[in-house]
Amino acid sequence: MSPIDSVRQLGLLVLVVPLGLTACSRDPGSAAAEKGPVATTIGPENIAIVVSDSISSGPAVAGTLEPERAATIRAQVSGSVLRVNADQGTRVAAGDVLAELDDRTLRDALLSARSALTTAQTNAERANRDLERYEKLAQAGAVSERDLEQMRWNARAAESQLADARARLTMAEKQLEDAKVKAPFAGVVSVRAASEGDVVQPGAALFTVVDPSSMRYEASVPAAQLTAVRIGAPVFFRVTGYPDRTFKGRVVRISPVADQSTGQVRVTVAVANASGTLVGGLFADGKIAAEVHNGLVVPIGAVDMRGVRPAVLRLKNGTVERLEVRLGIRDEAAERIELLSGVESGDTLLLSAAHGIAPGTAVKVLAGDTPQRKE
Repeated sequence: MSPIDSVRQLGLLVLVVPLGLTACSRDPGSAAAEKGPVATTIGPENIAIVVSDSISSGPAVAGTLEPERAATIRAQVSGSVLRVNADQGTRVAAGDVLAELDDRTLRDALLSARSALTTAQTNAERANRDLERYEKLAQAGAVSERDLEQMRWNARAAESQLADARARLTMAEKQLEDAKVKAPFAGVVSVRAASEGDVVQPGAALFTVVDPSSMRYEASVPAAQLTAVRIGAPVFFRVTGYPDRTFKGRVVRISPVADQSTGQVRVTVAVANASGTLVGGLFADGKIAAEVHNGLVVPIGAVDMRGVRPAVLRLKNGTVERLEVRLGIRDEAAERIELLSGVESGDTLLLSAAHGIAPGTAVKVLAGDTPQRKE
């Protein structure tokens, strides 16, 4: 090989070696690094949407719903039940006849009372005429004062017997009317204890009628929270049987005495029920809305209380940022809180399970059922 060829081969080696080193240095890892950091993925259950909504705060209450008006109708007279015109669940109007008792004996008593009244009226009229005649004779000196006084006594006795006969007739008429068992007000028969053929005595329970158009429930409030309770304050509650529906009532009575053993104060809540949706005996669990605001509302878990000031982690443009917020009222029962500043309606916040993610981290939310924005 000539000296010139050796020099040419050496030059080629010098050119090839740098090119090979450069090609080896471009591995897949370095390519991924040029694309940026990998995003942290979280589930939709770890986020919440800031919504504009109504929020209230106040003491929690619980109790059993009962009709505002309920009456147990009892027998006023004795007798056998001839007819029953209403059953459990029957809607009745005021004055409707629910049952009829055997009234034959009562009719006989009424006839006797009317006859006694007629006799008493006749005796009273005769005694009064005799008294008038004796008064005229006494003025003429034809009768003694003693005889006149006797006539006066006879007239008073006859008037007393007449009044007694009238009272007996009134009682007989009422007893005959009581043989027809009537509804005291419009409502629904909740209990029917009488059956045809039963022999009942005065005081026996026959029916129970309730008015379902107005319900109430009594609950207890700690004495320490009594300042948050006032007459007319709205009460929002849920009942068994309607888990996804919220009902509303209002405070109508506050007991003036606290229970010495528990330190609780009884509160009565009235609930309108014109549709008849609610029924007696349902358990009601709710809250007295002592204070109601309309504002930005989030779950309590969206607020980080660990720092000096409360803050939230907002997900914006795929990146987490930490924002200090100012808090409003808190709804402990619904686990929601009002935010007065720091966020806007529609912002996406991380819940407490994701509060360990550092600000500036790229985050991607997995597909799924995300929280709905409430307009």
